Amino acid sequence: MFMSGIADEAGASLETQLKAHKELGWSHIELRNVNGKPFSDLSESEFNKVCDQLAEAKMQVSCHASAIANWACKITTPFERDLGIMQRAIPQMKRLNIPFIRVMSYPNDNWEESAWRDEAVRRLKILAQMASDGGVTMVLENCDGWGSLNPASFSRIFELVNSSAFKAVYDTGNAAGHGDKDTWAWYQAAKPHIVYVHIKAHTGPRGEGDKGDHVWPDSGESMIVETVTDLLKSGYKGGFSIEPHMKAVIHEGKAITDAEAAYQTYVEYGRRATALVKKAMTVSL
Repeated sequence: MFMSGIADEAGASLETQLKAHKELGWSHIELRNVNGKPFSDLSESEFNKVCDQLAEAKMQVSCHASAIANWACKITTPFERDLGIMQRAIPQMKRLNIPFIRVMSYPNDNWEESAWRDEAVRRLKILAQMASDGGVTMVLENCDGWGSLNPASFSRIFELVNSSAFKAVYDTGNAAGHGDKDTWAWYQAAKPHIVYVHIKAHTGPRGEGDKGDHVWPDSGESMIVETVTDLLKSGYKGGFSIEPHMKAVIHEGKAITDAEAAYQTYVEYGRRATALVKKAMTVSL
């Protein structure tokens, strides 16, 4: 078991991201945006520098949080976009020994549901085969897309794609964050497929017109303690990666406005998440 985090929420530069993880005493980091650019968009020289910095910091990359099939990529977006990301990402992942690439499952664009489902599955099958051929695992987050319509669709999409290179990264905060307080149903749907976990906490909507808030990992409606404890009791030995969303929410266009506050919030979130996981470990023994 190890702790990690989507580090661009600590700061834009890799230097800042590494500093936060070193301060937390972590040996793993999850990369999404590096020095203001998506990880898979780095030039060869930029990527080589990143490799050097990671090696110097003795930091292992636990996952590449890619933009494949995400909130900015509807089912009508040309598939070449995601094929290109995967083609660029696999050699990077192999060089850095990154096991997972995070994906979503294509938000709809006013298509009839069965057509939307079929095209999402078709694309994910091709991407999963690319991942398998490249020796990496594609992990689906319970966020945007057909697979995240409800717990049943999340469970069903793994049957439809049917690939050993297609697993789940379960995000604890997405159910409440998207207005569904039945967090446990989402976790149960994901559980058989989980190989990686994002720790995020949300209050859920608190009334009409209120979307709720992202909060510290030891509060909210996301059942993080229960989820982590159950996973560990079930023999889970993978990673827990924080995604606070408290000072930066990439998909909502909420960028870091106070660099020091973002850094300190990220580190404090990491400390609280670590304490939560350690406590769950003692309970699950």
